[in-house]
Amino acid sequence: MKAMVIREFGGVEGFEQAELPKPEVSAGNVLVRIASTSVNTIDMMIREMGEGLPFSPQAPAVLGMDFAGVVEAVGEGVTEYNVGDEVFGCAGGLGDLPGTLAEYILADAKLIAHKPKNLSMTEAAALPLVGITAFEGLQRAGIGQGQKVLVHGAAGGVGHVAVQLARHFGAEVYGTGSAGEQAALIEELGATAIDFKAESVADYVTKHTDGDGFDVVFDSVGGANLNNSIEAAKLNGQIATTLSFLELDLSMVHMKGLSLHVIFMLIPMIHNKGREEHGKILEALAKIAEAGELKPVVDAQRFALENVAAAHNHLASGQAIGKVMIDIA
Repeated sequence: MKAMVIREFGGVEGFEQAELPKPEVSAGNVLVRIASTSVNTIDMMIREMGEGLPFSPQAPAVLGMDFAGVVEAVGEGVTEYNVGDEVFGCAGGLGDLPGTLAEYILADAKLIAHKPKNLSMTEAAALPLVGITAFEGLQRAGIGQGQKVLVHGAAGGVGHVAVQLARHFGAEVYGTGSAGEQAALIEELGATAIDFKAESVADYVTKHTDGDGFDVVFDSVGGANLNNSIEAAKLNGQIATTLSFLELDLSMVHMKGLSLHVIFMLIPMIHNKGREEHGKILEALAKIAEAGELKPVVDAQRFALENVAAAHNHLASGQAIGKVMIDIA
């Protein structure tokens, strides 16, 4: 099968095209012919840092995590899927799990679900990693009907899905982004856009919550932006973040009685613990999508498998609107 292999970690010049053996199906797994995959920030981190990350595969490696495609063979013990089923999932590209920058993937059946019927292969492949992350974060933060929810990075890969899911769960949603295209997308998704460059946290907390703060803050930016999330949350409020690699003064977390949830959706893949939860979340996401309440935004620029370096560069440029996608078949 055709694949793009990273021979040396670091720059995108490490990618090269290769012919690899087609995987053979095994117990508990399904063999999927991949139609589409996406580029996530974590893919770029692995490509840049390699063995500097404890969950990175060893070079030479096939990267890529998300996919949508068609089941070609079913392993022993798998009863939920049949040959010809259209599926999607996040099932490779780290540790000993070969990735999706290839024509086929041998995927753990626990990490996939049937593709939403109303989404294209490309749209479905855009959803798994960001969808699971957003769903888990909102659930752990106790998302509920009538809450005021703030999503930081609301036009980003995780953020734009979190906006749609928060609305699905009955929340009143606000999202930070830049003026222009990002603000327009946030409003289109049904949230109130906040220009974080023009408005201070204190200003928009006063404007939208009468100074009380938001019930739930979903921070898909993380890092130093967590200070803004702490300021924006109400007393005894909830914060979910996707990035917490920093030293942080938690004094105001204590003084406001906040709960902080760190979301690292790769844990079941890395440790092979609780993988079935990802399958259940994907099933839930598929139902929400089929109900017309969730649709991933796909960047207008599309890439072929051999152009993976350009796809990585496009995501790194910050110019992409929505998920950066790679067409395999």
